[in-house]
Amino acid sequence: MEFFQEFCRAIEDFIPPGTTVVMRGSAVTGCRWKDGAPFDSEGPGTSDLDVTLVGERALGLFKLTGFFVPGVHSRPLSEEDPDIAPDLVPLRQRLMTMVGRPVNIQASREIVIQFRGDMLGQPYLILLEKADAPAHERQKAPEGPEGDARQSERA
Repeated sequence: MEFFQEFCRAIEDFIPPGTTVVMRGSAVTGCRWKDGAPFDSEGPGTSDLDVTLVGERALGLFKLTGFFVPGVHSRPLSEEDPDIAPDLVPLRQRLMTMVGRPVNIQASREIVIQFRGDMLGQPYLILLEKADAPAHERQKAPEGPEGDARQSERA
């Protein structure tokens, strides 16, 4: 349990406020979606961990070119796409060192996680929910229509 808490703490220390973190994929289901092979079927440490950061600020950590659907659902930061979220690379490296296996990190809006979980039956495990920053620590939205839109998205 201590190792799991250390893993979660490493993520929590790194992610922006207002972010929920979920684990998806074969680490949760026990088998690969492509062919049904068991987790780590090719030997210890061969299956990856799929971590998804859920929230608007987490999406901002990815370059525009790092999305399946811009601003909604990113591609995973992985060996195949190592440059799509430069600020997350140190976290990914730290997590991979901790667990001795590949770790992929992506970001999504909550609606994507809900759709995949509830409608498509793809299970996920909530690892942590990092509270939003207290109101006095949040950056004030700019005045005018653009500021109003941003303010209403937070509510």
